[in-house]
Amino acid sequence: MTLQAVILDVDGTLVLSNDAHAKAWVEAFKDFGYEVSFDKVRPLIGMGGDQVVPKLVSELSDNEGEGKAIADRRKELIINKYAPNLPAANGSRQLLLKMKNEGLRLIIASSATSEELSLLLKAAQVDDLLEEATTSSDAESSKPAPDIVEAALKKLNMQPNEVVMLGDTPYDIQSASAAGVGVIAVRCGGFDDSQLERAIAIYNDPADILANYDNSPLSK
Repeated sequence: MTLQAVILDVDGTLVLSNDAHAKAWVEAFKDFGYEVSFDKVRPLIGMGGDQVVPKLVSELSDNEGEGKAIADRRKELIINKYAPNLPAANGSRQLLLKMKNEGLRLIIASSATSEELSLLLKAAQVDDLLEEATTSSDAESSKPAPDIVEAALKKLNMQPNEVVMLGDTPYDIQSASAAGVGVIAVRCGGFDDSQLERAIAIYNDPADILANYDNSPLSK
């Protein structure tokens, strides 16, 4: 079936924010007396707080008590400290313009909150190009659960074989695969090819996809 739409991850895919998210988690945990190393947090980036918090401190949950306070502090740090200085991934805007010009419908599938997402899209310099999104409020469980991708498919009113996803983490691939959607992965999120091996194609960044667009899954 002809490709009709592209589901877009944001963090690490359109904006280089994964390290910032890890730093924000480290700082937020430290503010509440927990010593969590950057190296322990960084491989978990791409999951939502509902997954990250209990993986780092098993007795905590991001929706109640101290765990929720830590998650709220992380969000505050991203919004007020990190987001204003984040760089766009190389070629993000140009690739989105190309996909729109090719008639593809674009929708975001992010574990971010709506408030975070608006700042991340502005940092990625694509906030004026994207009108449809699914966020953390649309999913009961974050990536690697399929909820967010299934919510995007529902909003698109499309079948999985009419859509591909752009992502940068193994959790994007797990989430999309569980929903029947193939993933085009980018390395600019900091994960290596062995972690992205279940993707249908792997590129350096959005600019690399654009440079090879005619031979990519986006043109088929």
